[in-house]
Amino acid sequence: MEPRSQVTQILGDWNRGDKDAADRLFPLVYEELKRIAARYFGRERKDHTLQPTALVHEAFLRLVDQTRVKWESRAHFMAVAATMMRRILVDYARAHEAQRRGGEWQRVLLEDALIYTDGPVIDYLALETALVALAHLDARQARIVEMRFFGGMTVDEIAELEHVSAPTVKRYWSSAKAFLQRELSREAPSDTGTLEPGS
Repeated sequence: MEPRSQVTQILGDWNRGDKDAADRLFPLVYEELKRIAARYFGRERKDHTLQPTALVHEAFLRLVDQTRVKWESRAHFMAVAATMMRRILVDYARAHEAQRRGGEWQRVLLEDALIYTDGPVIDYLALETALVALAHLDARQARIVEMRFFGGMTVDEIAELEHVSAPTVKRYWSSAKAFLQRELSREAPSDTGTLEPGS
């Protein structure tokens, strides 16, 4: 059976209460979860004390504890996993900021998946604040950012998961980038340069 179909079948078993489903699932999704983690750590500060492997394991343990989620597909699982990793890293960033109080910013370079830049860095916690604000205005746009920017999902994968067309995803994606650019520009230090929306 194709690995993606196998993942979807195991998720169905998990939905039906199979206690061993998570153990069977982990080896099949591990490499993809590591790729998601690598995307996060490519944007984190260099001295981060949490490592990608630890992030993957922590996220998976939290996913196993999810009792209210009914897994629809592999794409659905990866979207939730990306969100879970983001929450873990935000918790770490907040704890780190609380310890430093006025120290260096938690910084993230927004690569061309979200916003094309000339190299300015963005406060990770400001990004989280902007995403929360976006979710209050339009939850779907915020989900699309999570799936596209953090989860590395394609437009077609997101369209399938959201039950909308690919052009609709692109329209929401463009609107979300513009919103986040405005929000982050308010928070950015004066030397971060100008952010331009990606295409």
